[in-house]
Amino acid sequence: MYSKTALSSAILAVMLTQSVSAQELDPVLEEIVVTGIRSSLNKALDIKRDSTQIVDSIVAEDIGKFPDNNVVEALQRVTGVQTTGRGAGEVSTVSIRGLTDVHTTVNGRDVFTGTGRAVALQDIPASLLAGVTVYKTRSAEQVERGIAGSIDIQTHRPFNFDGAQVVVAGRAIYSDQPEAVDPNVSALFSNRWDLGDAGEFGALLNVSYAETTYRDDTITAGAVFPFFTDEPHYQYAPYERIPNQHSDGSDIWQAGLERGLPYAEGSTLNVGGTDVEYLMMRDAIFGTSFTGERERPAASVSLQWAPNEELEFVGEAFYTGYRNASQNAMWFSNTFENQNGNIDVPLVYEGTNVVKEHQGKRNGAFQSGDSSYGETDSFLYALGATWEPTHNLTVNSELVYQDSEFSTDFFAMRFDRVGYGLDVDYNDRDGVPGLVLWDDPSTANVDESAMAAVANWNAGTVYDNGDANNGDASTFTVDAEWELDNRFISAVRAGGRYEVRTAEAFTRTQEAGGGQPLEELIDELAQADAAGDGSGLVFTVEDYFDGRASVFDRYITADGTYMLDNASAVRTAYGLEAEAVYKTFDIEETSAAAYVTADFLLGDRVSGELGARYVSYEQDMQFWTETENAEGTGEANKVLPSLVVNWDITNDLIGRFAYTQTLRMPAFADLNALQYWTPPLTEGATYGTGTGGNPELEPTESTNYDLSLEWYFADGSSLYGTLFKREIEGLVVPGRTIVMRPDAENEGEEIPHILSAPMNASDGELSGAELGLVYFPNNLPEALDGLGVQASYTLLDSSQSTPEFNTENGRITGYVDSEMSGVSDSSYSMVVAYDKELFDVRLSYVWREAFYTGNEAAIFANPIQFWNRPEQSLDFQFSYDVSDSLSVTFDATNLLDDVYQSYYGEGNQNLFNFSNGIYSRTFALGARYRF
Repeated sequence: MYSKTALSSAILAVMLTQSVSAQELDPVLEEIVVTGIRSSLNKALDIKRDSTQIVDSIVAEDIGKFPDNNVVEALQRVTGVQTTGRGAGEVSTVSIRGLTDVHTTVNGRDVFTGTGRAVALQDIPASLLAGVTVYKTRSAEQVERGIAGSIDIQTHRPFNFDGAQVVVAGRAIYSDQPEAVDPNVSALFSNRWDLGDAGEFGALLNVSYAETTYRDDTITAGAVFPFFTDEPHYQYAPYERIPNQHSDGSDIWQAGLERGLPYAEGSTLNVGGTDVEYLMMRDAIFGTSFTGERERPAASVSLQWAPNEELEFVGEAFYTGYRNASQNAMWFSNTFENQNGNIDVPLVYEGTNVVKEHQGKRNGAFQSGDSSYGETDSFLYALGATWEPTHNLTVNSELVYQDSEFSTDFFAMRFDRVGYGLDVDYNDRDGVPGLVLWDDPSTANVDESAMAAVANWNAGTVYDNGDANNGDASTFTVDAEWELDNRFISAVRAGGRYEVRTAEAFTRTQEAGGGQPLEELIDELAQADAAGDGSGLVFTVEDYFDGRASVFDRYITADGTYMLDNASAVRTAYGLEAEAVYKTFDIEETSAAAYVTADFLLGDRVSGELGARYVSYEQDMQFWTETENAEGTGEANKVLPSLVVNWDITNDLIGRFAYTQTLRMPAFADLNALQYWTPPLTEGATYGTGTGGNPELEPTESTNYDLSLEWYFADGSSLYGTLFKREIEGLVVPGRTIVMRPDAENEGEEIPHILSAPMNASDGELSGAELGLVYFPNNLPEALDGLGVQASYTLLDSSQSTPEFNTENGRITGYVDSEMSGVSDSSYSMVVAYDKELFDVRLSYVWREAFYTGNEAAIFANPIQFWNRPEQSLDFQFSYDVSDSLSVTFDATNLLDDVYQSYYGEGNQNLFNFSNGIYSRTFALGARYRF
């Protein structure tokens, strides 16, 4: 491993010995400080129009005035950007034109979280933003990663303001699911000083702090398996689950098929030489109530010094923090009948063999309560300089060091029981399942249907885990630009980037079984000096799923927070001792890049940029389990050309064409050479699972074509459209093979385990069109003056060849063509704005079509594709200027309060419904004071 201190010192010495000088103030950032929604949209159009690349932007209509809580929420109104993952009180996932591999920079600097290759965008509060630019094409001078595109987050700098600037803002945010009010506060302090002969100096501090209390409830119909009918093969019982294999190891049916088993009425499987009809039925029904409290501190510091007109130094620090304490309360009930206790004939959907409703008796069940406490601290420090020795030469150089650490502690406990009986309807309310539990009439003192009765439960397995990871990087860049007095080549830029990145991960895990009645465990905890009398172990969920499902309204699980706070007593009751973490991987990656680009002119109206970037990556890797270790190396070398041509067809009409190449580097965890094994997860499952990495993974490469037309038909108004195509090679997908291994929970008997390991085994193609409009009509009546619209529509067509594997030898037997995960065929957003002198109003609506999100675990039945139903959201924002210095705001999010739903298989939202989730609406009051 290298010495970080020695390397950083050496690079710093090189940088500081260079001659450097001042730059003109960045006109884009200078224009970001504006007032009003209409003005902010105008500035975003200016950025789009003046850029060589195809970009879209958002800018703060005033300092700290974004109505959103984080960067992801702010991006959902950008043309071609889709957001999903609405949960835990926020939207967490962003994609550009359907792809989630988005490269992120802060002020042009590559950023990451922990051992990841990307930053958790939701960690960056909107209150720190001066603006955000979404690059849909890339210059060779930009970092090459991110096949979807690149997002550059701009923070404020002191030279962006004329003089002293102080802004304080605060919002009180009410979330209706947890019924809690949370603070979101920020402050900005900035000034610049004339130092006489020493030039000019500026300093800025921007701080933010946000709390979020959240609650998400879900209810889910489990995976689908084939079961015998009431007329089974003679060796089996009615309604018994059909095993995957015969006793000789030959397949009866194959798990993990993309398309699934046939589900037409009368479909058969060959069992022991006889064709028998089967039913497609779920193995379980379950749900969660996920609650928690999250804190996010953040800060940005910027220092600028321009000693003369040729030289400028910039020193900056950027910090994001994350503190999250969560409790996941899960209930789970097996629903397939015990072969000795069937009491009903299942009800199927007409014309199919898919079961909709049935009853069951003596079904196994468990409740799982877990708590996780996680912390992240990410720091970025930058020292850079710009030197302009002549009017046509500019040299930029910068040293960046960043460090990001993440840690989490996790405790979970299961409560177990065998229920008396149940009625289940897997699709009771348009995708939402229903469950009615039975009380045993022969037991007078206990109500077996009561999910919140302590007496109904036994203490089950306890899980005591912890993880940590950290990553750092030292990065040195140098860039030079020569402006030429040439009729063809107007400017040449060249530069390089050198980075050393490390990533380390640690873990600990242990578990122990229970078996005693829950009431006895509570007594044992009290004897082990747990807080109180041990009854704090019980966590009660009230008003489950907000009454939107035909199911019980309260239940109990273990309180994970109580277990974390009383870890020693819980371990004592289960005969465990505290464990230290051990390292699972240690990776050092060295990367280098060099580029050259040229700006060219073809006559008076055609211009563009031609360039190429050479990149090289080398990895030195070590991996560990508690008993094994492995080493590996990896490398990748690529030349990535780029071409952009811009044609000013008229003064108001611009056409652009771009050809670029980008790549995605493998995730560090995917390079792991070791394998990890898990016994069968559910009752009746005959397969265990295994996971591992692949140190020979190659980068995923994308060749990109873009053609756009932009019409700026009026001041502050524009209509623009783009056609695009992404040809992607070497997508990383899970490879699968069967490995016979001892069953850890069945006295070492060898059973099949399905091993999943990543491989570059898939190619894809994404093409589409996007259309955007910003329009504020002129000459409207006074009452309507200031009314405008911002709208966008994105149409996507994606395909991906996904391999299918032989379960006996792991070889690829064929490919299934499907859509790419996370890609909606169409999506649109509509913002209606009303901007007056003293107030502005914005109503924002976002919609995306149903989309494929990935596959179920390979051990489960069919179909295994996950799809999400269409998603929509409606947000509102209002701002009123009480005075020149004081503004008050009101905003609301998720006003439609939808149930977010997923299902198995394209078009199967009714037959094979899966998960349903409800999330909070928020309502916020705020004030901002500027002086």
